[in-house]
Amino acid sequence: MIQSESVTPPHLTDLPIRALAADDLRRCADLSEDRGWPREDHKWGLLLAAGNGYGVDAPDGQGLAAACVVTEYGLANGGPELAAVGMVLVAARYDRQGLGRRLMKYVCDDVLKGVPLTLHATPFGRPLYEELGFDTTGRAEMLRGTFRHEDASGPSGAGPSGDPAVRPAHAEDLARILRLDAEVFGTDRTHMIIRLPAFADRLVVAEDTDGTLSGYAAAWPNMETHVIGPLVARDTGTAKALVSALAAGTDRPLRTDVDVRHEEFLGWLKERGLKSVAFNAVMTRGIPGLPGDWTRRWAPLTVAAG
Repeated sequence: MIQSESVTPPHLTDLPIRALAADDLRRCADLSEDRGWPREDHKWGLLLAAGNGYGVDAPDGQGLAAACVVTEYGLANGGPELAAVGMVLVAARYDRQGLGRRLMKYVCDDVLKGVPLTLHATPFGRPLYEELGFDTTGRAEMLRGTFRHEDASGPSGAGPSGDPAVRPAHAEDLARILRLDAEVFGTDRTHMIIRLPAFADRLVVAEDTDGTLSGYAAAWPNMETHVIGPLVARDTGTAKALVSALAAGTDRPLRTDVDVRHEEFLGWLKERGLKSVAFNAVMTRGIPGLPGDWTRRWAPLTVAAG
């Protein structure tokens, strides 16, 4: 009688990592759901289209065991000059077995070797990223809630008079938005920003009386909320005006992630009904901090892509 030779299955950390494609969207959303996150199909679609996804197929044949996405910036300048890593997820049944570390090391040290990196880290993920050479260089506060509009008298946190006019963005505004965005973020994000008109439900701009573009912002649907981001504004009054205009166009709760240095703006959002949900560390590797002008950068498009 011939006995079959037993084959030892490969360890999780020896499984091949592959590039994800558009048809992996459902598997990515399933993985989010597996970890208790919202499915976020809409966001996954943007990230897989504008960035590069990497994943490990589950050895049991049930979807993905792990995944992450990378969005590269500065490509028009011969980059990438900067890359954002996000949506780092490991299926619950494969957790704490080294798979997340293996995937991150592959992305950081092989795919993006020598490229400055950034990510938003939860308290749970931060120790791993510190082991991989990331430093905490900032902090963002996540807020969520139903926005309350000001009454005629206005509360003490209302913006100063003379705020710029806010209106819906038009096609001819896109070139100006791209120039402002590159100036504020310190790198070219054209391949992401040009997708905003189709991705967002509302895209608005703030304009001075002389026609100068002083800010722009988008609201995009994510499950039952509208996410405010990106939010670029010259000053606090402009940021308030942009958010107020976006909030007027939806009855959904709002969510946004704000740099904690914008204390007055955060206080105003809380007066308007948004509540603090969590704090995430803004981390970088290979650079001492994010490029650009943080004073005009109020909220990212998404914490997964900056």
